[in-house]
Amino acid sequence: MYAIVEIKGQQFKAEEGKYLYVHYLGEETKEGDAVSFDKVLLLDADGDVKVGAPAVEGAKVECEVLTPLVKGEKVIVFKKKRRKGYRRKNGHRQFFTKVLIKSIVNA
Repeated sequence: MYAIVEIKGQQFKAEEGKYLYVHYLGEETKEGDAVSFDKVLLLDADGDVKVGAPAVEGAKVECEVLTPLVKGEKVIVFKKKRRKGYRRKNGHRQFFTKVLIKSIVNA
């Protein structure tokens, strides 16, 4: 069984027992907290597929927060205009939250 769920504007494929790195959920989440996401866009229960319009009624994904703050890989942004002496180097690291998918509830 798997589900396509929207979390903070991004879509993820959620399966029970798997880990997800989602966008940072905020300072109020702590390690071990239970989080549920109810915007399930698609639900597949062993070949029985339900597609929501826009979301499947009553379905939700229940997760546990493993690590509330994880830093992603550093992305270097380099801008240059040739022959003008213009160079800018910038770096960025995105914050993520690591969650474990406990169960997918089908209503």
